[in-house]
Amino acid sequence: MKHGKLIALTFLTAVSAHLALPASALAAPETYEIDSAHSSIGFKVKHLFSYVTGRFDTVEGVIVLDPDKPEASTVNVSIKADSINTANAKRDAHLKTEDFFAVEKHPVLTFASKSVQKTGDDTADVIGDLTMHGVTKEVPLKVQFLGKGPGMQGETRSGFQATTSLKRSEFGLTWGKVVEGTQLVGDDVIINLEVEGVKKP
Repeated sequence: MKHGKLIALTFLTAVSAHLALPASALAAPETYEIDSAHSSIGFKVKHLFSYVTGRFDTVEGVIVLDPDKPEASTVNVSIKADSINTANAKRDAHLKTEDFFAVEKHPVLTFASKSVQKTGDDTADVIGDLTMHGVTKEVPLKVQFLGKGPGMQGETRSGFQATTSLKRSEFGLTWGKVVEGTQLVGDDVIINLEVEGVKKP
C-alpha cells in the first residue's frame, strides 16, 4: 500500500512540476523559410522503356516546426510552373504548353499541409492539398528530418527529405501517345523533395 502511495505521489509531483514550468521553458515553434538555392523539387516519369527525370528550379515556402507538439507543425510551399527543368530545352518548352502544365493559365503549384503524424524519431507522414494545373488533390508525403544547426553566417538551418507519388492524369495532365502499344509518357510520377530551410529570427 505504501509502495502504491509512493508511486502516486511521485507521478503527481512530476505532473505538478511540469505544469509549474514557465511558458519560456517550453520550446517555441520555429519558422523556417525554404532556401530555393539549396532545395530541389524533383520528379521521375517513365518514357517508353526508361525514365526521364526533372525538377522545378524555383520553390518558395515556409515550414513551421513545433518541437513540443509535432502534429501542430505546418508546411506551405509554392512552385513556379515555368521553372520546370528536364535538361532539354525542347522538352521543357513542350511541358509548359497546354499539352501539360499550361503555365500561362496555371503559373504556380502549391502544397498546403492539413495534418502531420509523427512516425518515428525523425520521420512523419504529412498530408496536404497539392494544387497543380488548376486541380487540387490530397497528397501524402513521407518526410524525414535530416537535422539542424548553424550555417556559414551563423544562421540556423534545417534539412528534410520527402517522397510521394501521384498520377498526372488526376490533375488533368492527360496528354499522351501510344507507340506500338506502349505509352510514350507514363501516368505515374515519382516525386522526391530535398528541402533546406533558414530559421527566421
